Amino acid sequence: MTTVKGVDARGTRHCETTALGVLLRHQGLDLSEPMLFGLGSGLSFIYWDSKNMACPFLGGRVKPFELTRNLAAGLGLDLVVRETTSARKAWADVVAPIDAGRPVGLQLDSCHLDYFGSKVHFGGHVVAMYGYDDHHAHLVDTDQQGGAVTTSLSSLALARAARGPMSAKHRSFTLTVPANLPSPARQIVPAITACAAAFLDPPIANLGHRGIEKAGKLVRTWLRRAEDPRRDLPQAALLMERAGTGGALFRNLYRDFLAECAQLVDSGHLRTGHALYAEAATLWTETAALITRAGETGDERHLVQAGTVLGDLARVEREAMRALSRLGSEREV
Repeated sequence: MTTVKGVDARGTRHCETTALGVLLRHQGLDLSEPMLFGLGSGLSFIYWDSKNMACPFLGGRVKPFELTRNLAAGLGLDLVVRETTSARKAWADVVAPIDAGRPVGLQLDSCHLDYFGSKVHFGGHVVAMYGYDDHHAHLVDTDQQGGAVTTSLSSLALARAARGPMSAKHRSFTLTVPANLPSPARQIVPAITACAAAFLDPPIANLGHRGIEKAGKLVRTWLRRAEDPRRDLPQAALLMERAGTGGALFRNLYRDFLAECAQLVDSGHLRTGHALYAEAATLWTETAALITRAGETGDERHLVQAGTVLGDLARVEREAMRALSRLGSEREV
């Protein structure tokens, strides 16, 4: 068996930040999960629907791997990404850093992993790999999935080769922390203002605050839109609360990030943003509960109420991001 020594195989709430934490802690850079998420400008919103979906999807983060790219760019990390259509080369790309004593990140379809509880295809899942033997791979996944886990090499090969929405071609990656690492605290303002700019001025109406407002109007139709409302609506709400995010569609993570930043940056705008995202987190959990009840009861009034809450959320998050967008002019850091 080949195993990277000194790996802190700690699972956290979200898959991509869990993997990033493993890779960076191994090189001595230990940032909290909310800080990783926030410095990667990870917060977003998307209302996603198509004819082949049983029910619309509400997403609360940027697309898979964008967070990693943002974090690497902001901190000056050396991000090496490898992709290939060859399964043999893909395996060589993974074992080379592990044999050299470094954990490696993988993007794959979680449905194929032996230990994964939900057998739903998701090609944007990310794990850290730190060892292997003749039959199994040793991975770190979210705390919800077990933290340090194993899966068969055959299941890993299927997961990495999978195609579909949000998937990548056997993507693997490593991160190297530079000797002259800039202070992460100095990246707080740029990361927050970049996130706010994208949220406040989305290119299409399905994204950002416009997407939340759109969701508030369309969620009222979900009993008629869903293929099987009793199954699909609670499942949609479950994804909002428990899909490796710590709940509230990533607003809990961003709230905690802003609270941590407020210890480092003295800013009224930052404190306003934090207070509003604390409110938003509570409202998102309320929205998920209303969607669940609508599916269980078939009562459309719960969806009407969810639509009203989503309208409030569009306003609250817009106000929060407007306050946070003003951070750049204060120059507190």
